[in-house]
Amino acid sequence: MADILANFGKMLLRRRVLNSSGEESQFARCLSTLDLIALGVGSTLGAGVYVLAGEVAREKAGPAIVLCFLIAALSSMLAGLCYAEFGARVPKTGSAYLYSYVTVGEIWAFITGWNLILSYVIGTASVARAWSSTFDNLVEQKISGFFKASMAMQVPGGVLASYPDLFALILILLLTGLLAFGVSESALVNKIFTGINLVVLGFVIISGFVKGDTTNWRLTEEDYLSFINQTNSSRTSNIEEEFGVGGFAPFGLAGVLSGAATCFYAFVGFDCIATTSEEAKNPMRSIPIGIVASLLICFFAYFGVSAALTLMMPYYQLNTQSPLPEAFNHVGWAPAKYIVAVGSLCALSTSLLGSMFPMPRVIYAMAEDGLLFRVLSRMNPRTKTPLLATVTSGIVAALMAFLFDLAALVDLMSIGTLLAYSLVAICVLILRYQPGALNSSSQTEKLVELVEGETVAASGGDSGDEMDDRPSREAFSAKLLFCPSRKSPTQTSGTIVYVTTAVISVLIILLCIILANWLPELLAGHSAVLVPCVILTLLCAVCVIIIWRQPESKEALTFKVPLLPWLPLFSVFVNIYLMMQLDLGTWVRFTVWMVIGFAIYFFYGIRNSNEASNRKESPRKYEPALQTKSPIYKGAPDDSDVEAGSP
Repeated sequence: MADILANFGKMLLRRRVLNSSGEESQFARCLSTLDLIALGVGSTLGAGVYVLAGEVAREKAGPAIVLCFLIAALSSMLAGLCYAEFGARVPKTGSAYLYSYVTVGEIWAFITGWNLILSYVIGTASVARAWSSTFDNLVEQKISGFFKASMAMQVPGGVLASYPDLFALILILLLTGLLAFGVSESALVNKIFTGINLVVLGFVIISGFVKGDTTNWRLTEEDYLSFINQTNSSRTSNIEEEFGVGGFAPFGLAGVLSGAATCFYAFVGFDCIATTSEEAKNPMRSIPIGIVASLLICFFAYFGVSAALTLMMPYYQLNTQSPLPEAFNHVGWAPAKYIVAVGSLCALSTSLLGSMFPMPRVIYAMAEDGLLFRVLSRMNPRTKTPLLATVTSGIVAALMAFLFDLAALVDLMSIGTLLAYSLVAICVLILRYQPGALNSSSQTEKLVELVEGETVAASGGDSGDEMDDRPSREAFSAKLLFCPSRKSPTQTSGTIVYVTTAVISVLIILLCIILANWLPELLAGHSAVLVPCVILTLLCAVCVIIIWRQPESKEALTFKVPLLPWLPLFSVFVNIYLMMQLDLGTWVRFTVWMVIGFAIYFFYGIRNSNEASNRKESPRKYEPALQTKSPIYKGAPDDSDVEAGSP
């Protein structure tokens, strides 16, 4: 029974072997660095810049919304840097799915890919409905009025929409056709719309600083009461709730942090750049530059628009649904609302394209690896696009936009995205402390050995290398944890980092659960909450020190995440904490989606994956390389080599 469970666990943790040499890409390498930056900006800088700034400033932060976007941008940059390093390491299509597959195992890769598909489908459908709604507002609700009168859907339960959105369905199908037609054509359209959006936002920022008034960042309670008296409003029941305390940060530090958590999702979308690795002309250079540059551009746009908005108009007068047109009305530039409308439609178009672009590529990567139905990996030889995956995902997203009320499903996007961010950060952390190069089969095979426990010392051979490894195993002590003797990573140090990363991930999850559910009790100093938090924090600190003390890989990369292990682990903490903020209903729907995914994996993927086929054809392929006296581990000796005096 134990052997059966052990073999089953090995199947779940098997990794994809990267054979970078001699493997031709089926995609067309036609995307420049500018194309990738435009794709990242377009998918990230969506309708949120036209709506989110007003909502956060009015309800949570006031003029301090600029700090909210700064904090959110720094948090997003943590994940962005991890994606940038992996994009330089693994220039292959698949994004976080592939990164998980080559590092932490097949089951985690499937979970990541399955949730990315969910995120992209819901994101595509919701943005298409937002596009339809924005256009409907420009024509004074004539479209929605017609469908509500002739095709109303009154279904109890709130799952279906009040009317079928034919406009959103047609829009998604049109963009599906564009994506199926070719990558370069899609990139050209995206660059045009992104350029228009940035021009409009530039106009908004400049207008705000020209017509703005710095006194709107120093408002007092008297200003609010004067506004109430002039408008005969009845909002004086709770001045502190409506107005705060005035000034730059009227709702205090709590409001700024709450606003930052909301603004974090405004930067979601840059990961679509990582899915274009096989279509970039120079992915090892373009992927890191594209991710970092797009995040910086988006930050300056969000920062500038939110500053201009709160300068033009007192934060307590902002309209949470359409803040920019109201702000221009307030300063006497009412016709500018049409310019804002054009920018909003362009932003929604690029955001829609940014959601649709990576979706078929993740499906293609999973199908090519055998974790999804292989028919979805068929490529069009003329356009060099995953045609069937593109059409299938487009039809599913179009039907969702056509029929469903997506308000209750949008939070599911957050789970998939944040889970992907966390796993990429963990993968970067693990690989930076492993010997060897990732893009060789030896590195992947060795990682399999680390997790499955198939160490060289236990292989049963009698080679000299194996004998050298045994004393290290026997002499394992705290010295290896805190004072390793080597300056380059070894098999032992890699194992220590892998296990310690798994432990600290569990500790962070427990800590985030406590913080998300009992934060008021913690701040009040209740011992039942305070003591576990202190213990978990101390254990996390010990794990961080253990990882930090291990030797880091000297492998040359075009981009490396700085400040290891602190930066990836802090990124994991932020992502998990945000996931724990989601309500119970979202987690229930997430569970249903995962049950469907596990049914596909355990009845199809686990038997039909490429790695399963490889192991059947070559059962000894994943055995320890040193057992056959292979030279692939040269340059990655164990700690015992130092003790034996080997160079």
